[in-house]
Amino acid sequence: MDTRTFDTRTLRIRELNNALRSGFPYSSGNGKIVISSAIREHEAEDDDLWHEIVDAIRNADFFTDDNDPYSEHDMAFFECHGEKLFWKIDCYDLPFPAHSSDEATYRVLTVWFAEKY
Repeated sequence: MDTRTFDTRTLRIRELNNALRSGFPYSSGNGKIVISSAIREHEAEDDDLWHEIVDAIRNADFFTDDNDPYSEHDMAFFECHGEKLFWKIDCYDLPFPAHSSDEATYRVLTVWFAEKY
């Protein structure tokens, strides 16, 4: 159980990140999902992989000090079908491409094989 204390800004960022993840694979109002071409190719060979990736991202609840040091629920490593994968949420100002730290900006959740990270 997570017993850390969070400020209002961190809680808002976490809320927006969780909203994007829970809507995966569908685009939400605050962002979009990007899948690496390697995962798309692998998905063509393994129909179940995509469903397991979606479930893992939607249901990620293993955030700790070690894997979520800023408590923003913005990234995770996970495993599906023996493959190690990684997802990360980045925030951007509109119009792109400038990165942003503002919690109200556009989010992009990217998924790729961990070995490519």
